[in-house]
Amino acid sequence: MSVTITMPQLGETVTEGTILAWVKQIGEYVAEDDILVEISTDKVDTEIPSPAAGVLTEILFAAGSTIDVGTPIAVLSDEVENATSSTPGTEEESSAVRRPPFAEEASKDESRDRRGVISPVVRKLAAEHGIDLAMVTGTGDGGRITRGDIESFASELPSEGTGADDGRQVPAPPTVLEPAGETDVREIGHLRRLIAKNMSDARQVAAHVWTSVEVDYERVEFARNANRDAFMEAEGFPLTYLPFIARATMEALSGFPVVNSQIDFEAGTHAFHRHVNLGLAIDLDQKGLIVANIPGTDSMTLRAIARSVRATADAAHGNRLGPDDLAGFTFSITNPGPYGSFMSAPIIPPPSAAILSTETIKKRPVVVELPDGSDGIAIHHIGYLGLSWDHRVFDGSTAALFLNRIKENLETWDWEQELR
Repeated sequence: MSVTITMPQLGETVTEGTILAWVKQIGEYVAEDDILVEISTDKVDTEIPSPAAGVLTEILFAAGSTIDVGTPIAVLSDEVENATSSTPGTEEESSAVRRPPFAEEASKDESRDRRGVISPVVRKLAAEHGIDLAMVTGTGDGGRITRGDIESFASELPSEGTGADDGRQVPAPPTVLEPAGETDVREIGHLRRLIAKNMSDARQVAAHVWTSVEVDYERVEFARNANRDAFMEAEGFPLTYLPFIARATMEALSGFPVVNSQIDFEAGTHAFHRHVNLGLAIDLDQKGLIVANIPGTDSMTLRAIARSVRATADAAHGNRLGPDDLAGFTFSITNPGPYGSFMSAPIIPPPSAAILSTETIKKRPVVVELPDGSDGIAIHHIGYLGLSWDHRVFDGSTAALFLNRIKENLETWDWEQELR
């Protein structure tokens, strides 16, 4: 009896996947839930467990192949003598059939040392945490180092520092080899290839326009300072500017629903979303950028938004987001401000109609109106908000009015009340 393994659907919007590496090889016994293959989509790289136990008798596609969801990719057999070779395999792989551990004729010699078999997902995760693989004990089949081994090892590492704005721990960077000559040539990583393709496609489709406004954050800063210690004690993380901006943006979207819409010219439709699923652009320690989805952000309080932003960022840096976590957003925010940006014009992630960029907030001298009606100079916390928007979907007047609605909210709301 045999079981056919098909390309799984790793998320509602995923239609195909690319085989990164086969963890098991022809002739090996595979227990149910053993990691069989590593698959990459345009959203995330994932280790795929085997849905059944048996001997891997056929590998139908080699690593590097991109296959539609539902297409057969491998075959398992529960009869050891039925193990056969296949196109991507070799005679050496197919000649040494690995017996089930419960078979009486199985011997220790047949269990190959697999400690040196390191998958791309495991290598990437180790590099992100600055982990020397030689220091990790593998608990996988034959001593193979698994994703779980890296995550367990990383959890025991001491802190190496903090982020600029969100207070998260930043792992030590991985060792970089010295270049052999004047130029250090390296292979383009898989994540960078996906980002390059997605950004190029997005740039070619949407009619990008950029608009910005200056915001006085003095009321927000007052609320942050007044509640800094209490918030940290209650929530366990710092109160940053981003939740305030997101909360003000959610209200503004209710007044300008076209900004929270998407257009399909081929179908001739314009979809207006009833709720806001916030796409949060997250930098993976300069190794790539993803947009994670926070569903139903428009119904959240300021505190709830802060918790969701923190939890989503932590999950992204811990490599715990699945494909569905990276899809379904209707409007996005990117936050380069903590890195010192003055003004940014981000690319709109499809199928959204716009993305908001939050910039560095600095103390600056500003003109203020004094109680007697005269002008004066004061030092306030000032920053800029930039909106990249699709001119196919709406026009400049809408973009400017929408940004000014966010500005007005940030400058006039009773943020002390919002934090209660």
